[in-house]
Amino acid sequence: MPPESRWIRIRQQLWHPPRPHGEQPRERVVGPLELFYDLVMVVLVAQAAHHLAGRLTWRGLGEYAVVFTLIWIAWLNGTLHHELHGRDDVRGRTTFLLQILVLVPLGAFIPGVGGSLGAAFAVTAGVLFAFLAVLWALASRGDRPEYRRLSRPYVAGTAACAVLLVASTSLPQRARLPAWGALDVLYLAGLAVMMHTATSPSAQRAALAITDAVIERFGLLIIIVLGETVTGVVDGLTEEYGVDARTLTVGLVAVLVGFGAWWTYFDYAGHRPPVATRAAAVRWLFAHLPLTAAIAAMGAAMVSLVEHAHDTRTPAATAWLLSATCATVLAITMVVATTLRAWHEDRALYRPLALTSAAAAAVSLVLGAARPAPLPLGLGLLVLLGIPWGVAVARRTSA
Repeated sequence: MPPESRWIRIRQQLWHPPRPHGEQPRERVVGPLELFYDLVMVVLVAQAAHHLAGRLTWRGLGEYAVVFTLIWIAWLNGTLHHELHGRDDVRGRTTFLLQILVLVPLGAFIPGVGGSLGAAFAVTAGVLFAFLAVLWALASRGDRPEYRRLSRPYVAGTAACAVLLVASTSLPQRARLPAWGALDVLYLAGLAVMMHTATSPSAQRAALAITDAVIERFGLLIIIVLGETVTGVVDGLTEEYGVDARTLTVGLVAVLVGFGAWWTYFDYAGHRPPVATRAAAVRWLFAHLPLTAAIAAMGAAMVSLVEHAHDTRTPAATAWLLSATCATVLAITMVVATTLRAWHEDRALYRPLALTSAAAAAVSLVLGAARPAPLPLGLGLLVLLGIPWGVAVARRTSA
């Protein structure tokens, strides 16, 4: 066999073209390459959460929301691209590796995103989105016309996002974050409109393709981000030289609150398929953004909660952030639940569960406003997270 033919054969075996749109196997399982990519993304989430823990102010919260949303959009892009077009070959591994090589400096710039490192963050994020746009453009070349009509505006929007991120470096420092926030909103709105306006049946199926692998990826991201709650407790304890019984007790109660968030999501919404409608797919997809952001921010609040374990009242910013994140977990989990087949098949369970979760979320905010000491605050939030579970157990046992 001539050397040229041998090389072509080897390349064809190792470097496959992107999988055509609509041909991803429904039974596909999440592989180690995707898990590695998710772990790298969570490093950036951890950086954003640590930055928030050191700046529990409205500006710090705004920086966290904007940066987290950009990270989540990039993760969503990489996840959906691999789900629709990726393969476990050299090409697939290379595309993930190139993204990771951009994500590493992007994470390093997060601590200074509101100051001197803001321009570097914007340029790096622009490079990441430009690379994602190229990936989607290459994948669309092998698509049928009805899929290309769907992917072209998506590629154009991702490329425009890259250009605008780089262009934002010319703005004054204080104007960059509002500009990035507006860009976040516009990008997500454009994605929602694109999913809603898919016309052909095949394009609709592609836009609504919430497969088992996608459900697993979103659940895995929740699990990994929940590790930030434990990290927040450990960080708070390490700041206290000579940990005493009260500080340790507050830290352990905070871990139980994080466990309650895990219990809430996976007992009622996680690892369950949504119904195959446009509205359900969009709601299921986008509801995971505030849910994941709230869980990561919960870990940031726990750092301060443990550090102030001996205070007679929890600091206002800490109390509000922790209670608001618990309320968000309760409320948004029920929003995700409304998209599920289980919601329609088991109304006797989910209807009272939704009402109970909404009431517990409201009381959580009241508890945050009251600002009790850290230990009573943590115990109160733990009880509120447990009430919906008690209602669910009572319903299931009575049935």
